[in-house]
Amino acid sequence: MKTLDINDYYSISSEQKPILESIVETFQHQAEALQNMANTIDFEEYQKAISFILNCKGHVIICGMGKSGHVGKKISATLASTGTPSFFLHPSEAFHGDLGMITRDDVIILISNSGETDEVLQLIPSLKSFGNKVISITGRAESTMSVNSDASLLLADSKESCPNNLAPTTSTTLTIALGDALAVALMKARQFQPNDFARFHPGAH
Repeated sequence: MKTLDINDYYSISSEQKPILESIVETFQHQAEALQNMANTIDFEEYQKAISFILNCKGHVIICGMGKSGHVGKKISATLASTGTPSFFLHPSEAFHGDLGMITRDDVIILISNSGETDEVLQLIPSLKSFGNKVISITGRAESTMSVNSDASLLLADSKESCPNNLAPTTSTTLTIALGDALAVALMKARQFQPNDFARFHPGAH
């Protein structure tokens, strides 16, 4: 695979340069957003979230709509394969009967960049009545979802890489990274070893 260097930039056509510049700009923008998030951690909130999960006797259930839901599925899969029993629950399906999948022993992670996604917010009263600990992943500390959570993990304040600042791009990258950070911290807390990983990956080569 050939990679580009500065000489390649001067050799490509004028039509190709905007494409290359856009690709590099997206990588740089998202890298800066990740660095910003690493520098602005509210450690007290992360400590609470980690404690809730480590003391969880049930499953870590993740809910999110749209792109947040797709990212939530990835986070759930990573948790499940690294020692934290987890599954994804679609918030709309939960509101129409699948709340029965939740037990009092479960911890719930709600994902919404705005913190105002209706399908996610409508679950909170039920989760409160069940007695579940609720962790939110959001970009807004003052959002309804954040203030109604037991622990709120904030994404870095950053515009989307999308030129219209609309399509979830940087925010989804940050959410995936946050989920990975949780999974890795939990692995270290549990001293999760390669042989433990192998137990959950019998088909790996």
